[in-house]
Amino acid sequence: MYAVIFTATVGDQDERYGDMAEKLRDLAMAGFGCTDFISATQGDQEIAVSYWQDEADIKAWKQQAEHKVAQQLEKTGWYKHYKVEVVKILRAYANSDALSES
Repeated sequence: MYAVIFTATVGDQDERYGDMAEKLRDLAMAGFGCTDFISATQGDQEIAVSYWQDEADIKAWKQQAEHKVAQQLEKTGWYKHYKVEVVKILRAYANSDALSES
């Protein structure tokens, strides 16, 4: 299991941003092996964590056509700064209540 951690300082996000973000999330989960996606924004800081079964799925997603369009649109100022980290999850823990909800 892998996680992709995206952190950013938000810039000028026009009306296309929200639509694109929702569309890409749905596409990643429906056809590219993304198993979960969580995001939060506080002030001008944003974090998104997506979970993937393997690194090949992450690489395929990075090359997906609509995702590449979003990467180009980022250059219009959606983010002042961003960082992407791909990490391998060695262990995962949860309390028993969280496990029964899955």
